[in-house]
Amino acid sequence: MSARPFADLRERLKSGRASLAAAYREKPRAAHYLARHAALVDALLAELSTRLGLARGICLVAVGGYGRGELFPGSDVDVMLLLPAEPLEAERQALESWVQACWDVGLEIGHSVRTVDACLAEADADITVETNLLEARRVWGATALFDDFGRRFRARFDAQRFFDGKLAEQHARHARFDDSAYKLEPNLKDSPGGLRDLHTIHWLAQACDIDAGWSGIARAGLLTEGEARRVAREERWLAKLRIHLHLLAGRREDRLAFDYQSELAACLGLAPTAHRRAGERLMQGYFRAAKLVQRANDILIQSLRVRLFPVVAPPLPIDDDFQLRAGLLEARDPDVFLRKPDALLRAFLVYARHPQLAGFEPTTLRAVWRASARVDRAFRATPAHRALFIALLREPLGVTRALRAMHRYGLLGRYIPAFGRIVGQMQHDLFHVYTVDEHILTVLRNLRRFTVAQLAHEFPLASRLIAAFDKPELLYLAALFHDIAKGRGGDHSALGALDARGFCRQHGLDKTDTDLVAWLVDMHLVMSRTSQKEDISDPKVIAAFAARVGDTRRLDALYLLTVADIRGTSPTVWNAWKGKLLEDLYHAAFARLQGADLAIAGIAARREEARVNLALYGLPRDAADALWRHLDKAYFARFDARDMAWHARMLWRRDATAGAVVRARLSPAGEGIQVMVYAPDRPDIFVRICAFFARIQYTVLEAKIHTTRNGYALDSFQVMDLAHRNIHYRDFLAFVEYELARDLDPARPLQAVQPGRLSRHQRHHPYPAAVHLEADRGGDGQVLSITCADRGGLLFAIAEELMRHEISVYAAKIDTLGERVEDTFLIRGERLNAPPERAALENELRGVLG
Repeated sequence: MSARPFADLRERLKSGRASLAAAYREKPRAAHYLARHAALVDALLAELSTRLGLARGICLVAVGGYGRGELFPGSDVDVMLLLPAEPLEAERQALESWVQACWDVGLEIGHSVRTVDACLAEADADITVETNLLEARRVWGATALFDDFGRRFRARFDAQRFFDGKLAEQHARHARFDDSAYKLEPNLKDSPGGLRDLHTIHWLAQACDIDAGWSGIARAGLLTEGEARRVAREERWLAKLRIHLHLLAGRREDRLAFDYQSELAACLGLAPTAHRRAGERLMQGYFRAAKLVQRANDILIQSLRVRLFPVVAPPLPIDDDFQLRAGLLEARDPDVFLRKPDALLRAFLVYARHPQLAGFEPTTLRAVWRASARVDRAFRATPAHRALFIALLREPLGVTRALRAMHRYGLLGRYIPAFGRIVGQMQHDLFHVYTVDEHILTVLRNLRRFTVAQLAHEFPLASRLIAAFDKPELLYLAALFHDIAKGRGGDHSALGALDARGFCRQHGLDKTDTDLVAWLVDMHLVMSRTSQKEDISDPKVIAAFAARVGDTRRLDALYLLTVADIRGTSPTVWNAWKGKLLEDLYHAAFARLQGADLAIAGIAARREEARVNLALYGLPRDAADALWRHLDKAYFARFDARDMAWHARMLWRRDATAGAVVRARLSPAGEGIQVMVYAPDRPDIFVRICAFFARIQYTVLEAKIHTTRNGYALDSFQVMDLAHRNIHYRDFLAFVEYELARDLDPARPLQAVQPGRLSRHQRHHPYPAAVHLEADRGGDGQVLSITCADRGGLLFAIAEELMRHEISVYAAKIDTLGERVEDTFLIRGERLNAPPERAALENELRGVLG
């Protein structure tokens, strides 16, 4: 049969969907849209089946979300053709014609053709099939066959097997998203906290013979009517968002991609504020909804499990109010939180003290959720409650999981209102990949990991310092407040320090401890900026940093917080090189605070250590003298003994070479490679080196540029493959040495570098480029600071512009923070003496970066 007879059906589907979309945009009612869309498709499928003369013994069944009566704009129409017996060839051809006709009409169907026996066998073998069939709904055809299927399906249904299978499926799905609801582009349907978590609750409720959705769950006593309404409201909001997303994309799209966030915000009537984009407000709303969904998922799955599989093990008393039952914390009286408000905090203190607890018993969890509204101004002002919170921070074990549980169940944001305001707040700064609240708790977790003896090998210095720190709870308070003022406008460090000071005073900390916490919050960015932007081989830099720190206790605390903070921004931001810079800065500042004069003792000691190192390779004591006589004090101040020995060994009897000497080795920092370049000095050497690394897609982390007295460039580069391509280093080092030396040949033209593209994140959340010039602290030149979005070939473009202005670079620090770079160059050039030339350079660099 030709497709022509179905033209009216195709037009009816097209116009019907257009009308539904227009009505939805005018008045977005999710349940109305989903039901009407399913009804539209029901009518078309029924009429199509009738027109084609599909055998009346067949039953057309809607399954999955369509069976539930929820059909989103871009979703597949999942149907099953239920047969009384295996089809004959003629019947098979008729069914194939029916499927083709569905596609001709414009229905993107996902279909199966099964007998009742085949359905039951497939359901037994595959939990996904069983779930789809659980929501089966007759659309057209043999009612008796559908009823027979329903009876037999329910008769063989094994609630325990289904329950275990759905939980395993949920765990696997969450694992695909790293068990995090807080991705920059979460999946509305499948991410933790998404619609699928709510569907799972409904399916498991059906397994417990609880129907009628949220109202049925409330009637079963698993939620109050108010709680059920609240969860239902968030489900409608997520469904509304998903409908808008499908309509905007013109297809099925469940990921809240950057491309759609601003438009979705406009669809929902969200406007930008003074400090937040409309898309950021949208995502905060989503993340808060996801947190509530996760909370409901935790509570209801536990409750349904107990309903299906009642716990018969006797409880083990913990104290007067709490007991252990089947590995869960249970309140001995569910009303304890109403009678004794302090039990709300004591429950989490008990949870921290008993690591064998796997969680909270569902009745207790529901009681905690209901009582959380009692955490108000009066609750927070009660001295006993304040003492309990500080006691929790002082626990030797379980602090992180207790605070995470408090956060998950809504208490932490109520107890610290400033924390509640940043729940779900996204940070579009191109390197934080977590919401502010998740970042803060990750930093706290990182600090706690330093205290675990079995993990001391990860960060030996941090583990040693925190073991000796007398009051680690002060570090945890600093972690809780260090970013708590994000999104308010102004300096979040200074605003957070005010919050921290007030909190510490209210909680009875003495002045010394209060000052330390507030100081840490105010200064939490200083150590990372100093190590990554300034020349920490310069005694003046160390002296200035040590003066800001003041004493070794503050230095220890700041180092610990800084390492935990950087590691908590993104899995890709931390690297061994940043770790080495922070350790070097810590040791130098510690020595300064102890009264050591690094400028006098350091250079002589390093030279002697380098000579000892050379002797280990069988070289004479004076092997370095030929090279060192051409080097000034700045060289010996900026390179450590290992580097000096390596340079001298590689250049022994080659200090007057005519061509370029390039040597590479695995970085002593433990990650990446170190490259030394020694060649007759020319203005284009730095540009050529940057071009080479850009072409092989390696990132320069640090460059130390030195010009010898006899006219040679002696440059050292720390480089890293941030793409983690698992390159075999033995071959790669030889490749770098040969190819870079070839590119440095002045007879060879400068090789072109293709400019890299901005990522989608950068395109939709543009980060403004900043260029700033100021006098070097040492008075030897200018400090050029550049902050902008990262892209391939960026360093080459900057180097090329500096060469064009006849400016030489004698040091560079390249700090890559996710998709953002904060680069610092120490530069010299006669043109920099004239203010108009400096302004022109800044403007032209902004053009290059833009």
